[in-house]
Amino acid sequence: MFQNVDNKQFKELFKKANTLVLDVRTPKEVAEGHIPQANLFLDINGAFFESELVKLDKSKNYLVYCRSGARSARACKIMEDKGFKGELYNLAMGITGWDGDVKK
Repeated sequence: MFQNVDNKQFKELFKKANTLVLDVRTPKEVAEGHIPQANLFLDINGAFFESELVKLDKSKNYLVYCRSGARSARACKIMEDKGFKGELYNLAMGITGWDGDVKK
């Protein structure tokens, strides 16, 4: 089961081995700025979200975020349903509540 985490926890989890950061916002939102550690970008509302999602390594840990935390929570649930075995973390307040650096 995925966990909702705050900014501080999210930042600490960057250091965890075998962890990837997944941004599930639209390409337009990503272009406005993203968390620098993000290394995967899959629009949860895009036509290919689930087909691209299943290509990811299900054994890795994923830090997932969106604008406000709702879409990323939905993404974590889909990942659970698709058999992801690593730990799943949702940035509860999304990037709008992010207090770290943003890369444009």
